[in-house]
Amino acid sequence: MIIPINLYESVGLAVLLLLLGKWLKSKIYFFRKYAIPSPVIGGLLFAFAALALQSTDVLSFQFDNSLQSFFMTIFFTSLGFNVSLKLLYKGGSILLLFLLLSTIFSLLQNIIPIFLANPLGVDMRLALMTGSTSLMGGLGTSAAIAPLVEEAGVTGAHAVAIASATFGLLLGSLMGAPIGNNLITRKKLHLNRKADAEELEIDALKENSIPMNGERITKASFLILISMGIGVVFTDILNHFMGLWIGTVKFPVYIGPMIAAAIIRNIFDARGDFTINPEIQLLGDICLNVFISIAIMTLRLWELSELALPLIVLLLAQVLLMYLFPRFIAFPVMGRNYDAAVSTSGLVGFAMGSTANAMANLDSICGKFGYSRLAYFIVPVVGAFFIDFINVLMITGFLAALP
Repeated sequence: MIIPINLYESVGLAVLLLLLGKWLKSKIYFFRKYAIPSPVIGGLLFAFAALALQSTDVLSFQFDNSLQSFFMTIFFTSLGFNVSLKLLYKGGSILLLFLLLSTIFSLLQNIIPIFLANPLGVDMRLALMTGSTSLMGGLGTSAAIAPLVEEAGVTGAHAVAIASATFGLLLGSLMGAPIGNNLITRKKLHLNRKADAEELEIDALKENSIPMNGERITKASFLILISMGIGVVFTDILNHFMGLWIGTVKFPVYIGPMIAAAIIRNIFDARGDFTINPEIQLLGDICLNVFISIAIMTLRLWELSELALPLIVLLLAQVLLMYLFPRFIAFPVMGRNYDAAVSTSGLVGFAMGSTANAMANLDSICGKFGYSRLAYFIVPVVGAFFIDFINVLMITGFLAALP
């Protein structure tokens, strides 16, 4: 028996599962301690229930998840509004260094599954879904890239990507803060409590004390929608030129809207009247939760049954990389100081899960040892925007090069 669920019912169910996840998170300490997202909790409960019903031939669900792409694009558009040239200029060379390390981490995340694919008897493109698509990219990039891979004939790509991203979310929190904590305590690092003028200027640029109101939320909504409308044209243009060289690969729809949002943000910055970023990020967070809830609840877990052992091996290899790279490469390169340890913890967070994981790691460490201005600046700027562009380009290149 197949139960069809239309797009309106899909969104309604996704929100109910999101609320269920929030309630369970408030009741269960494990979910709170490791910052497991509410839509992941509720969505996975439904996905496992659907797996049980499918496996026993009781019934199955047929979803219309057309609005998933809409909510996804709103979220990524909101990230584009984070990119302020004023803040980037203040970040200096340390920001570029952190971005370079994140890029190298992303590259290694893709090389590992490709190297292991043949020994494990797995399609290289499917193995690639356990790399930076799901880990550095998180649930958002997974849900955007994996369907394109499935369209190319790789069955199970979506399920593998979402499962890997969910695994990464958990491990990014389980290992990120402990790695930073260990570096600080073992090397006896201390916070430099003397804030210089540059740090204070960065804080001043990031602060926004104006309270939210209906007019500002309306303006934020309109700016997001305008950026989306203009941005999809950018995406079409990029894909047109990409198609001249590589006909089988295209950019996700959200890339153009992110670019358009960044341009609009800096136009407002030049005029000195951009005051609605908190409202934009609020709307983005709402859409992210709905988008992830839809992506998780529609996960076809039964497609993972034949891939269980190879998937475990691939993800364990990524865990080993996550342990070695931050401790022995990122931390020394960043300067072996307190800020480097905190930033390294943030790198683990978004390289294995999401920027939310990264910020949770920062909060945990800084709540114990003291606030790191540098880490709180470079981690969200790199993790929430720049690495997404680089990661998508990298994934696109790998998919185009693989047989």
